[in-house]
Amino acid sequence: MTSRRTILLATPTIVAAVALSACSGEDGKEVGAVEDLMREHGVLRRIILAYRESAVRLRAGKPVPDRPLADATRLFQKFGEDYHEKKLEEAYIFPAVRKAGGPAAAMVDTLLAQHQRGREITGYVLSMTKRGISAGDVTALSSALDSFELMYANHTAREDTLIFPAWKSALSDSEIDELGDKFEDIEKQEFGTDGFDYAVKTIDHVEQELGLSDLAQFTAPPLQ
Repeated sequence: MTSRRTILLATPTIVAAVALSACSGEDGKEVGAVEDLMREHGVLRRIILAYRESAVRLRAGKPVPDRPLADATRLFQKFGEDYHEKKLEEAYIFPAVRKAGGPAAAMVDTLLAQHQRGREITGYVLSMTKRGISAGDVTALSSALDSFELMYANHTAREDTLIFPAWKSALSDSEIDELGDKFEDIEKQEFGTDGFDYAVKTIDHVEQELGLSDLAQFTAPPLQ
């Protein structure tokens, strides 16, 4: 059996990756299939945080550069929708969960509908950034970004705590390992390299352009 890929890049801002597995990190330890899916969610959540900041700035009448928002949206489309959702969740995970039955299976149709709604919003945001965001776009665009954030926060929370555990329980350890290697092959076909590494570097750059790279700025203030 080929070994699972290791985490190649770790930065202080990848809070989600730290929580995934005590054995994941720069020490070369392996990353399992479920942990891999969850750390991919960590990248996608960072994109959503860029959406949130963009919506806040739009409503405040502050400029939102087209390029970093477009870069974030294209990353979500390529890494989130075309790879993570279509090639992994929809092709392998959801069918297995649906077949196993139970409470998790009952959520699959809703999750699929949310994938489709997310793709519609992605297309809309890309069209806005392509032609240039105008004052007349502020209300509709900020509302779309807000609704995407709320939907995706609930979506990934259910997947991480219900769908992925149900998928893991439905398969044997050997089947999970085999699919982990299959997922790695798909990733290399899609990106020609480590897709997670590529995605982290891309969102790092977006955060720098939007002034979001300093994690300390998000520390909650002292209680009064």
